[in-house]
Amino acid sequence: MLAVTRAGKRLVAVGERGTVLLSDDSGLSWQQAQVPVQVTLTAVRFANARTGWAVGHMGVVLRSEDAGATWLKQMDGLQAAALLLQAAQQSGDEKAIANAQRTVEEGADKPFFDLEFSNDQRVYVVGAYGLMLSTADGGKTWAPLSPRLPNPKNLHLYGVRASGNTLLLAGEQGLLLRSTDGGASFTALESPYKGSFFGLLHSPEAVWVAYGLRGTAYRSKDAGTRWEPLETGVPMAVGAGMALPHGDFVLMSQAGDTLVGHNDSASLRRIAAQDPVPVSGVTQAEDGHLIVASLRGMHRLPPLPAP
Repeated sequence: MLAVTRAGKRLVAVGERGTVLLSDDSGLSWQQAQVPVQVTLTAVRFANARTGWAVGHMGVVLRSEDAGATWLKQMDGLQAAALLLQAAQQSGDEKAIANAQRTVEEGADKPFFDLEFSNDQRVYVVGAYGLMLSTADGGKTWAPLSPRLPNPKNLHLYGVRASGNTLLLAGEQGLLLRSTDGGASFTALESPYKGSFFGLLHSPEAVWVAYGLRGTAYRSKDAGTRWEPLETGVPMAVGAGMALPHGDFVLMSQAGDTLVGHNDSASLRRIAAQDPVPVSGVTQAEDGHLIVASLRGMHRLPPLPAP
């Protein structure tokens, strides 16, 4: 299992072979949803208690309107490649046309790694080789944003988060990109790190956190203009993170360590894993327990201890 989120009170988790699991008892038990694909699903997010999206390999984008019980395929890699080629042809840029034509010829082999929404109609998806698309009508139509990105090496995009009209992207080789106009244009940010970032989170207190290889985590209070390091105290990659309601946030290492941070502190409180698992996703259940998606399935961890 690779990702988990909340849809109202329900937990929704996604993973390999098109698996989507649902829990209505805070992760004590799970049931399989109806899914129209069998490819690996890498990310899932809900805009409200009923409407959400999942993305994954082969350029698949799925939408649910019933809290994850059933899913409809909205896009795949072939459609995404065709949209990229159409945009390149309209631009007249010969290099872009050649790159887009190659993407079409390679087929539906480009995975999406993350997604974000501004509301239940505007959604952004990002993935391998700088792939990024958006929809403003709930997924009926999609527009490629990749040509707008200052990403000449076509580095992988692993994370995207939004706050209002501000979008931050994070990826390979310390790549950090920002849009302040809802994706109409992007600028490259000066990165504090040259290794890969695996994800982003945005807290209700307007703090952004980027995390990745070798226990790396950085915090920004100005939407990415300046970054300061967070002291994780772990040597392995940080593979998952989530914002908490009152300004705190949680990061989890791929060895299962829980790292609790606060907007006003550069140090993180480490809770060592009692049963180490390679964590790939985390959320908090209604009863306060941490729910972890991992390469060894779903795990239910105790609530965070008081500071």
